[in-house]
Amino acid sequence: MVSPKSFFEACEKNNIDFFTGVPDSLLADFCAYVANKAEVGAHVIAANEGNAVGLAAGHYLATEHPGLVYLQNSGLGNTVNPLVSLADPIVYSIPMLLVIGWRGRDSVPDEPQHAKQGKITEVLLDTLGIPYVILPDSDIEAGNEIKKARIYMQEKNAPFAILVKEKTFSPYVYEQKNRQEENLLSREEALSCVLDVIPNDAVIVSTTGKLSRELFELREVRKENHSHEFLTVGGMGHASQIALGIALAKPDKKIFCFDGDGAAIMHLGGWGVIGQMKPKNFTHVVFNNGAHDSVGGQPTAARVMDFPVIAKACGYTNAVQVTTMEEIKNSLTQLQQQDGPVLLEINIKSGARANLGRPTRTPIENKNDFMQFLNGNE
Repeated sequence: MVSPKSFFEACEKNNIDFFTGVPDSLLADFCAYVANKAEVGAHVIAANEGNAVGLAAGHYLATEHPGLVYLQNSGLGNTVNPLVSLADPIVYSIPMLLVIGWRGRDSVPDEPQHAKQGKITEVLLDTLGIPYVILPDSDIEAGNEIKKARIYMQEKNAPFAILVKEKTFSPYVYEQKNRQEENLLSREEALSCVLDVIPNDAVIVSTTGKLSRELFELREVRKENHSHEFLTVGGMGHASQIALGIALAKPDKKIFCFDGDGAAIMHLGGWGVIGQMKPKNFTHVVFNNGAHDSVGGQPTAARVMDFPVIAKACGYTNAVQVTTMEEIKNSLTQLQQQDGPVLLEINIKSGARANLGRPTRTPIENKNDFMQFLNGNE
């Protein structure tokens, strides 16, 4: 296996000294090491992968050193525009090293949302004209590939990619710093409380990650129907726009978007569109633990953001921040008496149950049941 420490030091030795991206489960050990060991200003957890390409471009323009952009292959779509229209050799010719977690590659069992992306990852890189290697599983060989990548980037002034398979990096645990969470609810506790308050016939769109997994398991424990919610297992950051599309088409139904802080930040501009369209039946619930919980617990920018202020500035009619169960119940009840869009931010602790499972129904089954419920055919 490749030591995160060795990989990090090999990058720095080759003048790749700026790190940015969106954490990925296959890269979690490396991302954790970077988060703990990089100098202040040398590491930025970006809002989305396209932003990370922009950050790396800015670093190169200022220093002449290529930056490293880490991401899951599902995030390649967010990078396509800045890679093609900014970094490409026929535009600004900006080198950067893309380190990509290769989820869903052929013959390796994975979640359904990764299957298509895994098959087309190499094809997409070929189409973009970005050469790549698969990271070897030893420190020495990995270091040699980084050196070759640096030589290519230096000669061509162009991006280069390294694909990382599962279990390539040796374990490294992220060390959380200065997190005071003892008195906060878990996401599962807060979610259960929200389910107790909202109407039984509410329509729910839940975001990518552990939130949707917890929602599925809570329904199982409660012996409740799964058809009332759409689990957005892919398309991170787009749950609010899916919910908006439903709210506009079904103005007679109460629509709830269950969002996470990392997902919300990824495409925050969508909030302005929600405020512009003013769906009266739209309630946005953000579960904010300040972390990318599904991929290692690295911090998001959410702890320095005021989501209620942002929501109101985007045109939401009201927005409230809460912490306790009593506050959740009281505020959510009051918000339901007002025209939307409204927002409830719940500050929660990071982490989840070690035995948290995954939905046992396929995305297609979820979609079909959900559409039947939406159209009164349940």
